[in-house]
Amino acid sequence: MSREQQAVAGARRAFQTGRSRCLEHRVRQLKNLQRLLTECRGDIAGAMKKDLRKSEVVVQMYETLGLEEEIALAVRKLKEWAAPRPVEKNLLTVSDAVYVQAEPLGVVLIIGAWNYPWAVTLQPLIGAIAAGNAAVIKPSEVCVHTAKLMDELLPLYLDTELYPVVTGGVPETQELLRQRFDHIFYTGSGAVGKLIMAAAAQHLTPVTLELGGKSPCYIDSDCDIAVACRRVAWGKFTNCGQTCIAPDYVLCQPAAQQRLIQELHKAIKEFYTDDPKTCPDYGRIINRRHFRRIVSMMEDSTVAVGGDNDEEDCFIAPTVLRDVKPDAKVMQEEIFGPLLPIVTVDGLDEAIRFINRGEKPLALYVFSHDAKVIQKMREETSSGGLLANDCLVHYSVNSLPFGGVGNSGMGCYHGKHTFDRLSHLRACLIKTLKMEGMNNMRYPPHTAGKLGWARFFVLKNLNLGWIGRLLLLAAVAVLAAVVIQKYQLLRQLDR
Repeated sequence: MSREQQAVAGARRAFQTGRSRCLEHRVRQLKNLQRLLTECRGDIAGAMKKDLRKSEVVVQMYETLGLEEEIALAVRKLKEWAAPRPVEKNLLTVSDAVYVQAEPLGVVLIIGAWNYPWAVTLQPLIGAIAAGNAAVIKPSEVCVHTAKLMDELLPLYLDTELYPVVTGGVPETQELLRQRFDHIFYTGSGAVGKLIMAAAAQHLTPVTLELGGKSPCYIDSDCDIAVACRRVAWGKFTNCGQTCIAPDYVLCQPAAQQRLIQELHKAIKEFYTDDPKTCPDYGRIINRRHFRRIVSMMEDSTVAVGGDNDEEDCFIAPTVLRDVKPDAKVMQEEIFGPLLPIVTVDGLDEAIRFINRGEKPLALYVFSHDAKVIQKMREETSSGGLLANDCLVHYSVNSLPFGGVGNSGMGCYHGKHTFDRLSHLRACLIKTLKMEGMNNMRYPPHTAGKLGWARFFVLKNLNLGWIGRLLLLAAVAVLAAVVIQKYQLLRQLDR
């Protein structure tokens, strides 16, 4: 039996013991995960420094702070999330208990990504633990030092049988995908997402795919250009552009392009100094393969700002490209790097047509003072999320579902959305064996009279408060008594 098979089999055996269902066990594991993030900050930052040249402050701000918030929320709300959820009743079920009960799915596979390896690997794990599942954790092998650290640290803090870590590359991931899981959660590229979905289909396993795509950013001429450019520059060049919801390209009117370039240049200097290569807040491309891929995208476009690069150091300066054509190389796939193309359009209508010609993006950004512009963009486009007058920050709101649509992914998570995504929301109806006379309308022989009663009870919707429900229950009881009495009388006459 391979290491991957052993991990999955062990997680399933541990799940079948039932200990992951216990709310106290879930809370303990979540608090242990919180301790890991607190006690191992230095180790986490050290590994991230080696992998992506991130500073300790950046690691905490963009990786672990959100995880700490997510854990605190799950611990605080777990009893509420896990409790039965009453639903609206109809007349036929007015005296019954009718509710939805969240129950664990079983064993979840979590395949993490390398760009924010702690955030996008542990956030679904938090939801998996909170929902009572076992989970096999597969960190991205591209972040070599971080994957190794996860493999070392997670078993020290978490139940090793319920939450095993499997490291390795493509062969190990392929072997994992040959196993049967109850849910697969994957963050990464669309190409790999298709392979994940095909493998999951062999076992009819549901999937959550957090992918990406070319997230557009429309900057209306009627807005504060300087503020818009500061926010776009921050959203684009954070983590060296290696963010799935980074603005991929800018759409603006031709007359605004030069002003945008000037303000973007000013913001880049403000954030990363005149020499971003020496700035501790500016990271690096993950490896040389991605470095070469990104540099090649500039070949047929005009550099307006930046463009400097160093393959030895995997460094590419924050770069703005001007007068970019729709058929340019940089417009053919998600950039996932520090290149910001500017494409000019005649106005809002052409911008919307341009966006709709492509695949549905993970995020869509619009900057305007005019609420009608924002409304039109929202109503006439589709994207995983929409954010007006800022970038990225919707990811930090755990009450908002985060996820894609179409080619940018399926399923959503964050906060309670992760809990629900990794739970089976079971429909429950608990009746008694009393008031059997009420059921005569559904039993043969079927008559027009019975159909009339059925139509009344099924189609009559009453929106009542608790007092109304008590009165209705009393009325139904009386009606049931009358029906039963009539039924018994008819049986006596038949005799």
